[in-house]
Amino acid sequence: MTDLDASTLRAAYDTQLRPDLPDPVPAGVTVEQDGPLYRVLGLDHGGLLTYRDLGGLTGTALDELIARQVEFFRRRGEQVEWKLVGHDEPADLPDRLRAAGFAPEEQKSIVIGPVAPLAATLPVLPEGVRLREVTARADLDRIVAMEEEVWRADRSHLGVALEREMAADPQSITIVVAEADETVVSAGWVRYPSGTGFASLWGGSTLPQWRRRGIYRALVVHRARLAAQRDRTLLQVDASAESRPILERLGLVAVTTTTPYVYTP
Repeated sequence: MTDLDASTLRAAYDTQLRPDLPDPVPAGVTVEQDGPLYRVLGLDHGGLLTYRDLGGLTGTALDELIARQVEFFRRRGEQVEWKLVGHDEPADLPDRLRAAGFAPEEQKSIVIGPVAPLAATLPVLPEGVRLREVTARADLDRIVAMEEEVWRADRSHLGVALEREMAADPQSITIVVAEADETVVSAGWVRYPSGTGFASLWGGSTLPQWRRRGIYRALVVHRARLAAQRDRTLLQVDASAESRPILERLGLVAVTTTTPYVYTP
C-alpha cells in the first residue's frame, strides 16, 4: 500500500494492528478476554487493556465493562493502562473512563507512512556516532541506563520486557542503539507484527546533549531499511509532540491519536 490518504491508513491500522496483542506471548505474560476487550497481564510494569473496537457497547453496558476492569485490577493492587485511540466509539468513552477513576496521560499521534522511500535513504550520523543492532542483556541494561537519565525515572522494567520479547521470538523485534564511544546516546526498536504489512517503531529517547543532530532520524531510516528487508510496506509510530514533525518530514502521515488512560488502585 502506498496510498497516503489518512482515512485509508487509519483503516489499515485498525484492521491489521489492533488489538495489538503480543504474538507470540512471552513467558510470564497472559492474555484474557472480557467481551470485546483484552487484558494483557505481566507484559511490562502494569496491565494493558486493548481492543479492535468495543463492539457497539454504550451506556450502562459499557460502564459495566469498565467497572469490571477497575475491580479486577483493584483486587490485584496493580496499575493498568486503557489504550484509547482517538476515533474510538462511543464519543463519550473518555468521560466514562474518567468517571471510573482512569486518568489521561500524554497524548501521542499515530503516524503511518510507506517504508520504501525511507529504506532507499542512507542514515546520516554525527561524527563519532554509530548504529549497532544488539541482543545481549548487557546492552539492554545500557539502554535502560540511558532511558533513566533521559526520563529521571526507574526504567528497569524495560530491559526485562525486551529480553523476554526477544526470547519468545528473536525474529519479531530488532533493537538498535546509537553509540558514541562506549556511551549509548539513543536507542530504538522495530517490531514486525505477524500477518500484517506493518513494521512499528518504538523507543527513540536521546540524551539531551545529543539531540538535534540527526540521530533520531538516522534510527528511523535504519529501522525502515530493516522493515524493507522483511517485505513490510508501512511504518507505524506512536509519536510524541517532539518526534511527530521529524516523522512528517520523512513522509509519515498523522491518522489519529492515542492516549493512555491509567487506573491506579
